[in-house]
Amino acid sequence: MNFLKHRVAYPVLLALPLFLCTVLAACTTLSNRPGPETMNQLAPTGPLRFGVAFAIEQSTFFVEKRADGTLHGITVDLANDLARSIGRPVAFLAEPNTGVLTDALTSGKLDVAFMPVDDERRAKLAIGPIYFIGQNTYLVREGSDIRSIAEVDRPGVRVIGISGTTTIRGAAATLTRTKIEPAVSVDAALELLRTGKADAFALTRDTLMSMSARVPGSRVLDGAFRQVAIAVVVPKGRPEALAYVSKWLEEAKASGAVRKAFDDNGFRTADVAPADAR
Repeated sequence: MNFLKHRVAYPVLLALPLFLCTVLAACTTLSNRPGPETMNQLAPTGPLRFGVAFAIEQSTFFVEKRADGTLHGITVDLANDLARSIGRPVAFLAEPNTGVLTDALTSGKLDVAFMPVDDERRAKLAIGPIYFIGQNTYLVREGSDIRSIAEVDRPGVRVIGISGTTTIRGAAATLTRTKIEPAVSVDAALELLRTGKADAFALTRDTLMSMSARVPGSRVLDGAFRQVAIAVVVPKGRPEALAYVSKWLEEAKASGAVRKAFDDNGFRTADVAPADAR
């Protein structure tokens, strides 16, 4: 009988360490979850309401919105990772324009987003760490004689940017002999270039490189008129939410989760922002 007891007990003893590890891991995950007040600031309506900007091609910032409505891209992957860390589902608001997302954050319709940052955004939103640093430049149409960023700024050159964005504000600040006009989306701006109704389109280099093939004969200009930092943001007045997303993003950079999101979406040569970049 003792032998039989040992035969029954031995497999149980072997399984015990694995069971204990599973329990401890679960306890650790639960202990890392935000407290009630932080959760109320992060996801006050239940799901984590996350804003993303979409375009016809992915970039390090823009996501792809497919015909079936699904969203794919780096910021989608990171949003899902953040939602998992707090144990809540994620509800996406996808817009073609970051100005619309900014308004949704300030009005309380969104809880978190990634956003290119400038002084106007800092006045409206609470800004966390940066995950990517890009360069603003121009895409010029086929047949244009513009060869440098300096040559964009001359009378008669028709420059466009996405309305309400840091890029259009940054370009406007550098242009003294011409003006930049707003377009509602990346798609609309590319169409203006394709049809010869605009000469130069201001946006981040990696986005323009991925979309230039949609405007035959177009060229992305060398250099940059401005660096742009893309950071995690929350509405003002939510200090605990800001502290949590800041800690989460720094850990995601340190663990390689942000690097994996870049690689999984085809941006293997793009650099993740360094630790504590703000």
